[in-house]
Amino acid sequence: VLSAAEVRRILAEVPARDHRVCLILIYSCGLRLGEGLSLAVRDIDAERMLLHIRAGKGNRDRYVPLPQRTLGLLREQWKTLRHPTLLFPAKGHSGQGAATATEPMCRTTLQRAFRLALQASGVKKAAHVHTLRHSYATHLLEQGENLRQIQVNLGHKSPLVTAVYTHLTSL
Repeated sequence: VLSAAEVRRILAEVPARDHRVCLILIYSCGLRLGEGLSLAVRDIDAERMLLHIRAGKGNRDRYVPLPQRTLGLLREQWKTLRHPTLLFPAKGHSGQGAATATEPMCRTTLQRAFRLALQASGVKKAAHVHTLRHSYATHLLEQGENLRQIQVNLGHKSPLVTAVYTHLTSL
């Protein structure tokens, strides 16, 4: 698990704006990599401050809280490309195809961006994109969030899976 300061240091080192915004989204909403990449414009409920995660693990839908700052970043992200459906479209090898892309950004592209940012940040922990999800859950627990709510946010079927985070907290 990364500390909040380590997460900030790593994300600050991500040079490409779309990569950075996607990683911030993954961390601030506790998403899996594929859930973040496939997020569509229609999945943002700005009025209720929720994200609709469609067909997550186990092909289940869920809603997760959307922080105000993350909503602002998502709006700015959309304005840069104005893609009709995707928030993180694939750019293609030329970098010019994002506005007309039919697929989301490649998983390995985002994983590489995270790995390079981790190296540049000086954080020495073995971390991956999925570590952001674990860090999100642990940080919520440390802030006093109800374990049941964390379970719902993460989309875990069993509370036993979520209870693992009680062993990772510094409390």
